[in-house]
Amino acid sequence: MTTSPMNTQAASPELPEGAAIFAAQPQQQEMPLAIVRGQPVLQMPQDLYIPPDALEVILEAFEGPLDLLLYLIRRQNLDILDIPIAEITRQYVDYIELMHELRLELAAEYLVMAAILAEIKSRLLLPRPPAEEGLEDDPRAELVRRLQEYERFKKAAEDIDALPHQERDFALVSVFVPDKAVVRLPPPVDLRELLLALKDVLKRAELMGHHAIQREALSVRNRMSDVLKAIGDGEFHPFERLFNVEEGRLGIVVTFLAILELAKELLVEITQTEPLAPIYLKSLAIAG
Repeated sequence: MTTSPMNTQAASPELPEGAAIFAAQPQQQEMPLAIVRGQPVLQMPQDLYIPPDALEVILEAFEGPLDLLLYLIRRQNLDILDIPIAEITRQYVDYIELMHELRLELAAEYLVMAAILAEIKSRLLLPRPPAEEGLEDDPRAELVRRLQEYERFKKAAEDIDALPHQERDFALVSVFVPDKAVVRLPPPVDLRELLLALKDVLKRAELMGHHAIQREALSVRNRMSDVLKAIGDGEFHPFERLFNVEEGRLGIVVTFLAILELAKELLVEITQTEPLAPIYLKSLAIAG
């Protein structure tokens, strides 16, 4: 036996004019909990098994009642300055009841927020006398202020957390460097220091100057041998003591040239502890 389809348009009762206008208003749709095979899931299945570790994730998803409330508002792209208290209160209470069904302990602040939402909802529903119309503040104002302040602090905390953190994004490296015996080498002797020392020797030679009738020929090579013999003990000898002022200016110049040649051939070491300090010579040829 076949039956003809019912005419739903004819069977539907006529609505009053005001009711038709009210029914035409758009309703806020709740976001699905999940999408399974293309179909939205609006309610949690009764036979769904949730491991104990997963329940900890649910609790840690929100840092407090304001965080949960802000999540519900942002999830549906609602205006925080014009919160639909009735719908938000229903979703908030559904979350609280879900936590009780899962036998999870909720902090007291979650229950306090539920009571605040219920109070705001009741104040919005209660009629006000015509004399007080427009005088009372919006009951949602304090809640909106707290949500805006919490959102600012949450954004600031996320920005700070995005910065590089020690022991999370980088680590400090410390290296132990053992103490080493520092060998302090004497500074190199400047040629100007040698010339100044030679000038002093020449001044003393002028005091001992005399007229020689005959003058022996002086050789730089022979004087180099004489200098090496004078400092052949391997000790440091003062620069001034290597000159014989009685030989006059010529003998001092020959001795100075011999010292320079010995230093050039790395046969003597010329040292000075600091600028303008006494100059010393040491033979390097004794090892050979």
